[in-house]
Amino acid sequence: MKLSTEKEYTTILAECRKLFLQKATDYGTAWRILRLSSITDQIFIKANRIRSIQEKGTSKVGDGIHGEFVAIINYGIIALIQLRLQDDNRMELPIDELMNYYDEEVKTTLALLVNKNHDYGEAWRDMRVSSITDIILMKLLRVKQIEDNQGKTIVSEGYDGNYRDMINYAVFALIKLNNNENT
Repeated sequence: MKLSTEKEYTTILAECRKLFLQKATDYGTAWRILRLSSITDQIFIKANRIRSIQEKGTSKVGDGIHGEFVAIINYGIIALIQLRLQDDNRMELPIDELMNYYDEEVKTTLALLVNKNHDYGEAWRDMRVSSITDIILMKLLRVKQIEDNQGKTIVSEGYDGNYRDMINYAVFALIKLNNNENT
């Protein structure tokens, strides 16, 4: 029996949230020191590593692509939290407050997924994981261009829409990988 996209999303985000909470417990919110461009570059490193593993067919260091997609999701949420708190210069956030922000960003990002899935008819289910990786990389290049333009866009969505799309595409990739659909 095939699970609904929302149920699969919720399952994946529960895994991501658990890891995020564990890392926040270990490291606090040290990532608050990062500029948005540094978070973008961190996501780029993860997506580029996924592409490299896909092309080479093997990984010689650490986790495979599953862990990297999880990292893209969590760094994407970090970026959204940083955007939300851009005028808040606290370096450390209480865990409860942090996890509330995490949950709010996940809720907003899931709402976007539901709306787009309605309009696009779950077309992502027919995509290859390698194509999803390429789209994440394209979204990253778009964000880098927006950063180079000091956040100004003429007709394009801004940072948050691109980060939310990257998160959702990473979720799609994990759904496909969890269903052994690595095509």
